[in-house]
Amino acid sequence: MTPEIGVLVVHGIGVQRREAFAVDFIGAMSDRLARLGAAPGLVAWEVAYWADILDPREEELFARLAAGGDLDWVRLRRFFVSFFADAIAYRREPTQDADVYDAIHGRVLGALRRLRARLGDRDRPLVVLAHSLGSVIASNYVWDEQRPNEKARGSNAFERTETLAGLVTFGSPIPLFTLALRTVVSIAFPPPTLPEHLAAAARWLNFYDPDDVLGWPLMPLSPTYERAVTEDRAINVGGPLTSWNPLSHEGYWTDPDFMAPAAELIRSVLLAGRR
Repeated sequence: MTPEIGVLVVHGIGVQRREAFAVDFIGAMSDRLARLGAAPGLVAWEVAYWADILDPREEELFARLAAGGDLDWVRLRRFFVSFFADAIAYRREPTQDADVYDAIHGRVLGALRRLRARLGDRDRPLVVLAHSLGSVIASNYVWDEQRPNEKARGSNAFERTETLAGLVTFGSPIPLFTLALRTVVSIAFPPPTLPEHLAAAARWLNFYDPDDVLGWPLMPLSPTYERAVTEDRAINVGGPLTSWNPLSHEGYWTDPDFMAPAAELIRSVLLAGRR
């Protein structure tokens, strides 16, 4: 059975365990899709893993700072170091040492190439699930491909995200990255290149927990975001120790209030692609 739809998972902040970070999530989502009538073989999954570009530097930084004196709120400090260090390194101007932006987007491109190969090298419908800083990365990648310049990398419609029919952002800090912009403009979603039958089913769902200080609604950002985003949905994620505080940021991956509608979206795009 050749898969008919590709799903790309882009992780966010935190120390991830190579591509294995999404194994349990993909397994649980595949089970949900099977219960919805979508056989696992119809959906191809791939992971855009980029944490190892920055994790060693962040661990070294935290160790140096922690050695300088006693620190309270260690877990929360690690959480914020992980986010802000990732964000600053990703958005900083290129130097002779490295261009982190390009390196991370190279990982996204590589994942899309692997995913397209699993789809029989066909430009099939694409769904992207992007958490935290991963939502910024995914949005920037799509932005660059929609405005070809020196940052554009795709060599076919799939790699250029022209077949993007579903976008799920969760715990997204995109609003924080718009502060330096004079005009806030969303990516074009659905892409103008998407066939009419897929465009009719295309959805951009944005999930956020009100206790997650890094997760925000997107539609209020600008008229273009209001048109592009289908829904900002507030949910409560995390366990007893995290659901009421910023550490809820990592709770989306296992929460049924997120997973169920995400699976429904994948299924709807799969069905639309068969028309």
